[in-house]
Amino acid sequence: MPTTVAHSPLPQDREAVSYAYGPDSEPRRGVRPGTIEQFELDDSVRYPGTHRTVWVHRPANHDPDVESAVLFCNDGWWYLDPDGAVRAGTVLDNLAAAGELPPLVSVFVDPGVIDVDGVPTKHRNAEYDAFDDTYGSFLLEEVLPRVAASSAVSTDPMRRAVCGGSSGGNAAFTAAWCRPDGIGRVIAFNASFAQMPGGNPYPALLAAGARPGSRVFLQAAHRDLGWNEPEMNWFAENLETTAALVRAGQDVRLVVGDGGHSPNHGGVLLPDALRWIWTDPVV
Repeated sequence: MPTTVAHSPLPQDREAVSYAYGPDSEPRRGVRPGTIEQFELDDSVRYPGTHRTVWVHRPANHDPDVESAVLFCNDGWWYLDPDGAVRAGTVLDNLAAAGELPPLVSVFVDPGVIDVDGVPTKHRNAEYDAFDDTYGSFLLEEVLPRVAASSAVSTDPMRRAVCGGSSGGNAAFTAAWCRPDGIGRVIAFNASFAQMPGGNPYPALLAAGARPGSRVFLQAAHRDLGWNEPEMNWFAENLETTAALVRAGQDVRLVVGDGGHSPNHGGVLLPDALRWIWTDPVV
């Protein structure tokens, strides 16, 4: 049975576009909010000298003795904030209440802050744009054990996902790429692959035969930074990464929207991205 998609006119101005949020991104009557636990992490082995806050969201019906899937969200509170652009806590509560998610613990991890000559300085780009296993290992070996101390969590990488936008999208993709033993599903909104040190490595690696084995949801904006430039073209790098994944036979879905480098469209898409990422791939 085909799915009928409602007609929506294409905007003529592709730059000044803002997408309206759907009902899953708004508090819903009768839906009990989940619980949110907060802890500080200032003793990192992989990022020494950094301090960060972590929030753990559990839905209202959460049973700590039932093995749960895990969703990591980069940029922590910025993704969890009910008044922000992504509203992930509200989305998670609504989808859990509707039975559209597996038993799930969601972990919102702020980027680190480091002291530089007495000035607190964000460590975000150093953590998120690097092409190595440091960030993925940090999530799996330093953050996840704190969560698992109070909730049973799955050890199956295909029951673990990571989500992020912009440089946080880089971090999400790289964490799953470098630690496929621990993370198997990815959501990346407007990933800034173009600004990774040394450039975007993924198209060439995939063309050479690398097979990450992840399920990947990507969103790209047609007017992202450098969209019509030969170099540092953030839009093109998302398209080229997607094309390389498709040619490699990977399980990927791409949504292209209008507008610039904004979290708006990704935030609007989050409910459907979560539904898709947690379904089993079609073989």
